[in-house]
Amino acid sequence: MTIETTSQISAAERARRHREVDFARGNVRHEGGILSDEIEQLNARYIAGEIDSNALTNAILSSQTVQPH
Repeated sequence: MTIETTSQISAAERARRHREVDFARGNVRHEGGILSDEIEQLNARYIAGEIDSNALTNAILSSQTVQPH
């Protein structure tokens, strides 16, 4: 799988992304789940600005860790 990268992001954008990921992580935990290492690595790349939200979403959805309902 190829994931496109984005340009360098500001500290404010990095902080916003971190809060966004923390919120999503909290929702998963609230439902009784735990994010896999693969997803956490993708989240870290998103927070760092290596990938954008579309690339993150696509990578998560194509991950082996996501089970369809």
